[in-house]
Amino acid sequence: MAIRRKMWYVVLICALLMSCSLVEGKWSPAKAPLMTRWAKDVSPKKAHPEYPRPQMARKDWQNLNGLWDYAILPADVRQVKKYDGKILVPFPVESALSGVMKRVDKENRLWYRRTFKVPKKWKKKRVLLNFGAVDWETTVFVNGKKLGGHRGGYDPFTMDITDALKKKGKQEIMLTVWDPGDEGGQARGKQVRKPEGIVYTPTTGIWQTVWLEAVDKAYIKSLKIVPNIDTGQVSVEAVCSNAAAAYTVEAEAKGAGKAKGGVGKRLIIPVKNAKLWYPDSPYLYDLTVTLKGVDGKAVDSVKSYFGMRKISLGKDSTGVTRMMFNNKVLFQYGPLDQGFWPDGLYTAPTDEALRYDIEAMKKIGCNMLRKHVKIEPLRFHYWCDKLGMIVWQDMPNGNNKTTKDKMRFEVELKRLIDSRFNSPSIVMWVIFNEGWGQYDTPRLARFVKRLDPHRLVSNASGWKDRRVGDIHDVHKYPGPKKPKNEEKRAVVLGEFGGFGRPVKGHLWREKGSWGHHGKTDTEELMTKNYLDLLEKLKPMITEGLSAAVYTQTSDVEIEVNGFMTYDREVFKMDETKVKAANLSLYSASP
Repeated sequence: MAIRRKMWYVVLICALLMSCSLVEGKWSPAKAPLMTRWAKDVSPKKAHPEYPRPQMARKDWQNLNGLWDYAILPADVRQVKKYDGKILVPFPVESALSGVMKRVDKENRLWYRRTFKVPKKWKKKRVLLNFGAVDWETTVFVNGKKLGGHRGGYDPFTMDITDALKKKGKQEIMLTVWDPGDEGGQARGKQVRKPEGIVYTPTTGIWQTVWLEAVDKAYIKSLKIVPNIDTGQVSVEAVCSNAAAAYTVEAEAKGAGKAKGGVGKRLIIPVKNAKLWYPDSPYLYDLTVTLKGVDGKAVDSVKSYFGMRKISLGKDSTGVTRMMFNNKVLFQYGPLDQGFWPDGLYTAPTDEALRYDIEAMKKIGCNMLRKHVKIEPLRFHYWCDKLGMIVWQDMPNGNNKTTKDKMRFEVELKRLIDSRFNSPSIVMWVIFNEGWGQYDTPRLARFVKRLDPHRLVSNASGWKDRRVGDIHDVHKYPGPKKPKNEEKRAVVLGEFGGFGRPVKGHLWREKGSWGHHGKTDTEELMTKNYLDLLEKLKPMITEGLSAAVYTQTSDVEIEVNGFMTYDREVFKMDETKVKAANLSLYSASP
């Protein structure tokens, strides 16, 4: 009897393994010109499995990343008769890691489909369907019922799908996505149909995590957290859905204090002897926010965190206006960070890869990065918060030619600020880059400052400065260059450097690579050029320059300006010398 039982177990295990291998066998990465070391860690069962929203985390959730059915059909087709195959979500359809690696132009639509089961313990709960980001125009169906749509390629959105769910069995999600690419006027960053030079392969469809979570009828919809190091307090405001006026919100910061009040009220938590957030000591306070009903019982609770830090303008000891960090002068230096990957394009292959870029720049002495015309997943900002990397966040550019284009740009600009408002690492919003799609700059600078008076605003990085906002930013290749000091604004060098060095065996394309300032063949020569450049930069810091941004973190496609190769395998200069030179910059300001 025991032998039979053991044989039955063996048969069952073999069947399960065969089943798993069949599922795995439906997907394999396509062959990109270049792959990263993290590609081997990607599979249908391991596709960004981490909880995607660290500053408002719930325990009851279900990850929907993995294999979905997909089809690419003419844009006027309204029903899928047969799917083309499997796609690995959340990787964009153009990427190798999606398993598809096909382009979708404005004449076509991309369709997705998958099934899931609702956990039994969610039976009396509301079920929310969350998307980290889908590029660009999305329509969502659940069990054949159209739930609504969303326009925007970078911002998260949520739908309550409860009323569309069947009482039991498998549930079906279907999406259709249309993206006009660079032929449209929407915010798109550096995505183009014909990649070349400083513009790259586009992303279409789902490119960030999709997940479900269970909530009560009344639940916490969003948080707004504002630290104040001058008063030793942090304010917490919970926006709630379907919460009656008699409900209460409680917020508790571990190691600090707690507060309670009515729904929609600002709660003030004392943070005595606050441990301040700095790049070299990025202390984070854990925060729990709970919504309680009339009977005092918790109906929703989320985990979050915050950092006690302040970004402002102020005078240094010589009377020069500078960017101040926690009321002190802190020179900010780091790379232009494009956020592209050879195997995942807009989507990093893994969470470890996302973290690696930040750690690699910290390792060589950088304390800041400028996230360039792209908005990253929330987990990127979590790692910047956790590891201590200051972020200047660009708004992705669009064509902004028509009134509709401009309205959409402003809607997405607001969504960017709202969705990333609580991240302590973000210290500046950059509205435009080099005049790309620039319009109504003074009005938009005021608009952003009203949305977030606690951070600095750069009206435009490079080229068309309209003498508004908190920052005057210039670009110069190879540079360096410093704008004239101003009374009411700090001056920064938003892009410079750009020394190119192609490394054979680590190129997107063996021929046609280029750099902003020529190309060098050796590590020694590139290192020398870099060190000479930083020696020229130092006097400008002493004279009033508040920050500088070197181009760039890594190579991107045929652009070989990176500290690292596109696959992140080779650091192209002498790391020890580069780190020493970078660290020497911080002592150059008063």
